[in-house]
Parts: sequence; C-alpha cells; structure tokens
Amino acid sequence: GGLARADRLGWPTTRQEAWKFTNLAPLARLPFQPALPASAQVPVDALPSVVPAGDLAAHRLVFVNGFWRPDLSSPGRLPKGVTLTGLADLLSSDPIRAEAYLGQSTGLEDHALAALNTAFIADGPVVIIGDGVEVKRPIELVMISAGIPGGPPLACHPRLLIVAEAGSAATVIEHHLSLGDAVTLTNAVTELSLGVSARLDHYKVLRENDADVHLATLNGRLERSAFYRGFLLTLGGRLSRNEVRLVLDGREANAQLNGAYLLRGSQHSDITTLIYHARPQGNSEQMFKGVIDGRARGVFQGKVLVRPDAQNTDARQTHRALLLSDDAQVDAKPELEIFADDVVCGHGATAGALDPNLKFYLMSRGISAQEAETLLIQAFIGEAIEEVANEHIREALNLAALKWLGARG
Repeated sequence: GGLARADRLGWPTTRQEAWKFTNLAPLARLPFQPALPASAQVPVDALPSVVPAGDLAAHRLVFVNGFWRPDLSSPGRLPKGVTLTGLADLLSSDPIRAEAYLGQSTGLEDHALAALNTAFIADGPVVIIGDGVEVKRPIELVMISAGIPGGPPLACHPRLLIVAEAGSAATVIEHHLSLGDAVTLTNAVTELSLGVSARLDHYKVLRENDADVHLATLNGRLERSAFYRGFLLTLGGRLSRNEVRLVLDGREANAQLNGAYLLRGSQHSDITTLIYHARPQGNSEQMFKGVIDGRARGVFQGKVLVRPDAQNTDARQTHRALLLSDDAQVDAKPELEIFADDVVCGHGATAGALDPNLKFYLMSRGISAQEAETLLIQAFIGEAIEEVANEHIREALNLAALKWLGARG
C-alpha cells in the first residue's frame, strides 16, 4: 500500500526540480516515531490560545498530534447537512461515505509525502458541507503538535477532508500550533473538493515552535463556477513547505491564493503552487509576500498550467520579498505553461531591502528607526492580509503579524 509506494518513490531530494530549494536530507537522519493517540493526552488547561475567529463563536475541532480530541472540541450546533468530525470516527461510523471521499484526489499516488501520509493514516479533520448549505460561523480546526520532552521526535500524518458540495458556502480556519519545544514532524495531506457554485474561504496559520517541521500537501478540485479563496500566514516552524495543487475543472471556476510569511533566525519556508486550468473562462490570482530576517530563507515556486481547451483564462501571480539582513535569502520561480491562445496571464517576482528614503522620511517626522522599520514592514505585509474578506479574521491576522514584529525588536 502506501508504505511500499512511499519506499518506491523515495524521500524527496534537491535533485528533483520541485525540491531544488528545500533540502529534507537532515530530517531523514532523525529517529522519528509515529505519534500514537496515547501521546495526545494534553490537559485542557494547557491548550494554547489561537488566533480568534472574531465575534462569532466558531465551530471548533481540536486535534493533538493528528488525533481528534472531542474533550477539547466545541463544534456547537451545526446546520443540518454539515458533518464535522474526525476521520477515524467517520471511518468507523460510516466507512462507505468516508471511502467515497478518501483518496479521490488525482496526483497523490505519485507524491512521496502523500504516500507516506497514506501509509500512516489514522485520523484528521473531516468537514463536509452539504448541497446548498451556508455555514455562517467559521469552522476552526486547531492542530496541535505536542512532542515528548526528552523523548524521541514524533511524526504525525493527519489527513484532512474538506468537501463543499454544490451551492454551499463556508469559512474554514486551520491553525497549527505547538505545545512545548520538543521536535515534531507534521506531514499533512488535504483533499479538497468544491462542487458546482460552491464557495470556500480557507485560512491557514502556522505558529509552530522553532524546532518543528511542517510539510503539507493540498490537492483540490473545483467544479463549474466554484470559488476557492485560500490564505496562508507562516509565523513559526523550523522548516515548512506548503504545496497547493488546484485543478479548475469546471467552466468559470475561480481560485485566489494569497499569503504572507515572516521568517527569522534560520527558519525556512517553501510555498509551492500549481494551478491547473482545465476548462474555459477560469480565473486565478496569487499574491504572496515574504519578510525575511537573520539567516532565514524563503522559497516561492508558482506554476500556472493552461490546457488547450481552457480558452478565456485569466491567471496572474505575484511574489514580493523583503530582505531585512545581508544573510537573508529568497528563491522565486514563477512559471507559466500555456497551451491556449485566448488567455490573459502574467507573473512577477521582486526582492529587495526596505526603502531607505521612506525610512528617512518617517524618522524625519520624529519616529525612531525601529518604529519606522516596523511601520514599513507592516504596510508591506498588510497588502497581502488586506485580501482577507472577513474583517474579524483580517484583524486577527494583522495582530498576529504585529506580535511577530514586536518580538523582532
């Protein structure tokens, strides 16, 4: 099964083009052990605070090391037609329904990390929004990494199923946090499916500790007139790679991918995207911004593929990085592969330091050098966060970024 396939595919190496800038070799030498449910016994009072979802109480599921913790969760009263549970629970209670969704994403079978996830699959969040259902309150998925102090590093492999059926609408907020400072590896796979005219806002925030490794693969499929809006904010983790692959498989499907990453020390963040336009009149937009300090390294690889019959496609992508130190690094590789002739496509990538003239202007108005830098960085990142539609979530993300900037000083 998955283990044999993972063994055949092998661990990703920098010899592979998609992994050219992210080296996982040091991880292969660490003696990771699979996390077990017993390792997920976290006391309620130790649950860390998360970015709030605003004034509306969220439907909340909590997972520790990839295992559902009903005692920490508060799903609340769900609208009829909504399923919010753990994968292990769904496999036990309704295996036919679980198997109808599980493993349906194309391309996962040839992905080494996805095969590894399949080999160790045990649990993870399940969000299913039925036909025509609008979920007004945010759905919050809290994913906590809790290593064993003094023990071996743990690896968890959560599988996330997010299904928005025809005409449905929902907002999902996904948080990844750490308890303690022990080493953990999260290798998450998300299978995403949006039906005809479905709408989904999907926010992901990484705030894991400086020792944690976060590897994530999202495979999504959008049907006719579906609209997916994704946002990623990376604030923590020793090494993170978020790979997003979306197939716009219906006419007038629409995808927006935006995000920001703020790195310091020796952190490494890799954002790799592929948007596959398979049908006519599809639209996609990508905008990512990075702030890199210390000896940190940011990577952005964005590819847009337009098939011959995907005429009238509009696809744009932008990546901009701000380097705050001489040792900071960024690698940007935007790609367009177009096989249709009636399209509007474009991409751009820039990297540079803070504008000294703007900094001087602020300082001439009585603002300290550090405050001037903070204001300029805040404005730079704010352009990406402004793309967040929900004002409460937008405010929460801005506050999280401000906290990072405050710690920088």
